[in-house]
Amino acid sequence: MTAETPDVWLPFPAEEIDGLPASFRYRQWDGEETFPADPAGCVFYVTPYMKSQAVTLRPLAAMPDLRVVQTLTAGIDHVLGGLADLAPGVRLCNARGVHEASTAELALALTLASLRGIPGMVRGQDREEWRSGFYDALADKSVLIIGYGAIGAAIEDRLAPFECERVARVARTARTTARGPVHALAELPRLLPLADVVILSTPLTDETRGLVDAGFLARMKDGALLVNVARGPVVDTGALVRELESDRLRAALDVTDPEPLPSGHPLWHAPGVLITPHVGGSSSAFEPRAKRLVARQLRRFAAGEPVENTVLITK
Repeated sequence: MTAETPDVWLPFPAEEIDGLPASFRYRQWDGEETFPADPAGCVFYVTPYMKSQAVTLRPLAAMPDLRVVQTLTAGIDHVLGGLADLAPGVRLCNARGVHEASTAELALALTLASLRGIPGMVRGQDREEWRSGFYDALADKSVLIIGYGAIGAAIEDRLAPFECERVARVARTARTTARGPVHALAELPRLLPLADVVILSTPLTDETRGLVDAGFLARMKDGALLVNVARGPVVDTGALVRELESDRLRAALDVTDPEPLPSGHPLWHAPGVLITPHVGGSSSAFEPRAKRLVARQLRRFAAGEPVENTVLITK
């Protein structure tokens, strides 16, 4: 390769990704302290996965020739703070197609585990206690999905066999789908009191930050379950802890605010809460799907074709 060959930064070894075009020099960087090369030579940056915002953004200001930022997450909130450092015309792409199955699986797992009382049964097993009794089923429940993009639709796909009484959908704007209407966020006050299970799968934006506040929670019916596989700051943690401590609501959370949840935080031991450590996308499905996405995007980029999953273009 010549000195003019542009660089692509990857969090995986290039030799582990099938179908990469030969027109780039591949540099592996997964957030280490030392950069693999001068960032100025990078034209396509695949961000590290599950690293802090500070790590992800660190090389951006030194990448004047960058044309594409490809995240390996469904949300892109962790890179928005670095866009001011980029030249106009840089495309920011998310990982649509990578996390839907895994995150939807976890949303269903959290819902079923919480309704059927699995956390208490596991604690009972630890103490050799036989905790028999009647527990809630998902069958005949009314479910409200807030955030009806690819992940929200994948969650509904997996709800289909469970004989729910009703599944309602909410997104930023109203629209119609083959499964039925998608309601606007403005309709939440009407829809919340009807739902036995509320599943959050919305991106974190200015509109959704703190969406689940004291007023939102107060509108949920007594005994309802809140499931969050979106982002922690979508929920007002203090307001949620107060509702949980009153035993009026239950929650199953893959994400929290703050995150990681620090030792001693009251959310850890609030009644009726199940917490998993932000593992919605961290499954065996992630790596092969992420590598296929990266290879596909780079082939399009090398051929001068528009890359997929473009969320925004810098100005």
